[in-house]
Amino acid sequence: MNETKQYPTHDNYSVERFEIVGRKDEKMEAIHRPMISGFQEGWLRFKKNKGTVASLVILMIIIVMAIIGPHLNEYSYQQTDYDNVFAKPNSDHWIGTDKFGRDQWTRLWEGTRISLYIALLAALLDICVGITYGSISALKGGKVDNFMQRIIEILVGVPNLIIIILLIMIMQPGILTITIAMVITGWVNMARLVRGQIFKLKTQEFILASRALGAKNKHIITSHMLPNTLGLIIVNMMFTIPSAIFTEAFLSFIGLGLQEPLASLGVLINDGFQSMRSHFYLLAFPSIVIVGLMVSFNLLADGLRDALDPRMRK
Repeated sequence: MNETKQYPTHDNYSVERFEIVGRKDEKMEAIHRPMISGFQEGWLRFKKNKGTVASLVILMIIIVMAIIGPHLNEYSYQQTDYDNVFAKPNSDHWIGTDKFGRDQWTRLWEGTRISLYIALLAALLDICVGITYGSISALKGGKVDNFMQRIIEILVGVPNLIIIILLIMIMQPGILTITIAMVITGWVNMARLVRGQIFKLKTQEFILASRALGAKNKHIITSHMLPNTLGLIIVNMMFTIPSAIFTEAFLSFIGLGLQEPLASLGVLINDGFQSMRSHFYLLAFPSIVIVGLMVSFNLLADGLRDALDPRMRK
């Protein structure tokens, strides 16, 4: 005789016998990682980029050497020694001497310091002028914006080299002349970028709410717009610095920049170029430094752009 199979009835089930698998209701909104700010998240992304970290290390080494390098021996960058003209690298002159017997080690790092000083000064002035001009143009709008943009178009149409030559005809070649020449048109790109970003931000809800509460333009710019464009400004500055270094080196190389006995990377490269067949080290060392600076700044700018871009957040 076949036995009838017994199936569990509804009474055999109870809530206590069930276990919830997966996410529970009380944990739906739980935060499973520590809260971090946007800056901290950007720093974490920055550290993951090995090329950017390596470029930052190289830049720090070059900057430190530009500060302490000229003081590591007893020679000055203007001191001549005609008994040691074109001396090869030795224990006294670590990377040799030039045609006047001047120590190349001291001149190399003194020139790096001057080139960095000119580039940083030009970049800071570009930022100050560009941010101010672009912010005013975007916020005012209308006829004011049209007039200010026509001025930018005129400046863009004038080649930088012509402006520099005209300035040198009026002023003596030097650090001040090169800085002024680079600043006259160097701020244009920054102004355009800031203007475009502020045009996007000025119609956002938080800006309209701030205006509705009676905030002035100065408060809106400093508290809302500039913080939201800070990443763009920093990245553009990182691209501006190597461009300024190259401009200074180019001008000094063709004789329109700094003049001897002053030292800059452009001056040293020009001296090394004239005697590179017999004394290649005079050209090699400043070339390595300027290539290291420009490549490192560009890699750093790329890394900062990725780290500060909100779209890269996960």
